[in-house]
Amino acid sequence: MADQSTDPSRKTRLYSPYQDLHVPIQNLYNLPTSPEYLFDEESVCQRRSWGENLQYYTGSGYLAGAIIGGAKGSIEGIRAAERGDTLKLRINRVLNSGGHTGRRFGNSMGVLGLIFAGMESVMIHYRDTDDYLNSVVAGLGTGALYRAAAGPRSAVIAGAIGGLAAGGAVIGKQVMKRYVPI
Repeated sequence: MADQSTDPSRKTRLYSPYQDLHVPIQNLYNLPTSPEYLFDEESVCQRRSWGENLQYYTGSGYLAGAIIGGAKGSIEGIRAAERGDTLKLRINRVLNSGGHTGRRFGNSMGVLGLIFAGMESVMIHYRDTDDYLNSVVAGLGTGALYRAAAGPRSAVIAGAIGGLAAGGAVIGKQVMKRYVPI
């Protein structure tokens, strides 16, 4: 039978689609609220695994690069419009330019995220601690490795920029944790 409301002023009753089923269907949806782990060692660790870091940094890097590159390419496409172009041709130019630049930036940022995640995971493994130094050294190594083919001077400059960017991100994260209530 349908569930009766406890409110006496209510003239209707609530319908339950499971009323005639004699299967404890409610137990099917009682899911645990804590994360489930395959091994007990995973529950002790309070950080993401190397595979999760790899997916997170690569995916977020690709997404951010694609958005920034798409916006930059679209602006370039708008600026490249010539007098006398039809609307269809202008839209095509903007979409092609945005897509091309977005793919290029997205791929570059995804590769940077991939290298950074790998280096950070190696640092965590060898140092057996997860702190800010791992991120800074991984950023330094990522920049240097990414620009190594352009020569040693370029690799050193890119490494310094990568280390500073990773350090800035770590400091920004700590500031956000401390001053932004979430």
